[in-house]
Amino acid sequence: MLFELFEKKNGNWKDDTLSGLTVSLALVPEAIAFSFIAGVDPVVGLWSAVFLGLVTSSFGGRPGMISGATGAIAVVVAKVVEIGNTRGAELGIDDLGMQYLFATVMLAGVIQGLVGVLKLGRFIRLVPHPVMMGFVNGLAILILLAQFEVFQTAVGDWLPGPTLAKMAGLALLTMAIIEFFPKLTRAVPSILVAILAVGLMSYTGLVDTRTVSDVLLQGTGKAELGATLPFLAWPSDIPWTPDTIALVGGTAATVALVGLIESLMTLQLIDDMTETRGQGNRECFAQGGANFLSGLFGGMGGCAMIGQSLINIKSGGRGRTSGIVAALALTAFILVGGPVIGEIPMAALAGVMFMVVIGTFEWATFQTLGKVPGVDFVVIIVVTGVTVLMHNLALAVLAGVVVSALAFAWESAQHVRLNPHDLEDGSRVYRLQGVLYFGSVREFSERLSPATDPDQVIIDFKDARVADYSSLEALNAITERYRKAGKTLRLRHLSPECRKMIHTAGNLVVVEVAEDDPHYHVVDM
Repeated sequence: MLFELFEKKNGNWKDDTLSGLTVSLALVPEAIAFSFIAGVDPVVGLWSAVFLGLVTSSFGGRPGMISGATGAIAVVVAKVVEIGNTRGAELGIDDLGMQYLFATVMLAGVIQGLVGVLKLGRFIRLVPHPVMMGFVNGLAILILLAQFEVFQTAVGDWLPGPTLAKMAGLALLTMAIIEFFPKLTRAVPSILVAILAVGLMSYTGLVDTRTVSDVLLQGTGKAELGATLPFLAWPSDIPWTPDTIALVGGTAATVALVGLIESLMTLQLIDDMTETRGQGNRECFAQGGANFLSGLFGGMGGCAMIGQSLINIKSGGRGRTSGIVAALALTAFILVGGPVIGEIPMAALAGVMFMVVIGTFEWATFQTLGKVPGVDFVVIIVVTGVTVLMHNLALAVLAGVVVSALAFAWESAQHVRLNPHDLEDGSRVYRLQGVLYFGSVREFSERLSPATDPDQVIIDFKDARVADYSSLEALNAITERYRKAGKTLRLRHLSPECRKMIHTAGNLVVVEVAEDDPHYHVVDM
């Protein structure tokens, strides 16, 4: 695996390096913002981005995907930090909330690693496309709303008119450079050119505008990013009471779930964009390792970042080198490049993210209205709405999958067909078509009439499938009804496993065995 880091399979060295530098600039403001959400020092979020980016880019299952500190994780862990600090004040332990955070992130990493080892990452392939569209649209809206904070004061009011107009103009200039510079040349990523151009305007005094340093000063009282190398932060002072175990364990499970869902959904999105296929289980394992190391060395954890990943892809980053360069460049910024990064205008970074929003949002959503089944459009709206209103990506995806599954179950239940055919010997054959499962067994049972059927009845399963134990129970029940009516029911073309299950339940059903019987397994739903 080590040699894969130096083997160039996708993209090229120049594009990956320049794209990595571009991404590193875009990582700074979001890592700082998410640190404030989590209630920790910005350096904690920055080091999280370094660990997540370096480990997942090196060993993950999706070259070109960027991981770092994210808002979804920050929102979840903020409660742990707050409760930990409160308990620490009661016990006289300083920064106990940070130790709670580190323990939570480390445990979340272990859970994610187990998901990868057990190869459960493949289940993301079961997510319907409408859920994917709603997920992407919700994230695009969240990214858009987050950028408005750049144009507001600390108390949430809009900036004064002239200042607001100046920042809006710089954001539009950034977007114009990103859009039109590639028409001149693609040798350098247009996003990097836009950030450098607008940054030079601020640095040289051509325009006076809000910068990264201003954000840092507002949040921490310090105007620079300067920091030392991370230290080992083993949470040794935590009093492991039942309440603490429940808090840390429950939050860690949520962090692991949210992180994997967001990462695997982002992986699938990049797969579609690049027409390649990543390795979901490998990504789960890498995310787990990255989060464990992040917590061990004082980070807040994270997952894949859809915005920065799209910036990387748009800038030409396709290989692992792009993510590695981004992590290493961010390390340099933290240690020695703080003054330079501090001069980047926030308007330029907002302009970059506005372009990401435009590229992320599935504009085809509006074209689907009236052209796809209504339930699919409803799923898109539900997932988008839950993502935006609840800021909970895991809940949004779960809601979309549940709605899609219920709609599929309802639709499938309507397509069970029983076609009767009377034979010359006086018996009747019912040819069953469709899937017999918990959603369709009621309709199946109601279409059979033991009271009026002949003495000999056969149900032919050649064009049907028995899907779960509910259907086997229904077969036993309907056989009992025929027996009480003094009639015999036989089943034809059942799989060997279904025959075994029926015989185990009793000798009520007569099952015919033929050479063309199907071979499939019963699924316990």
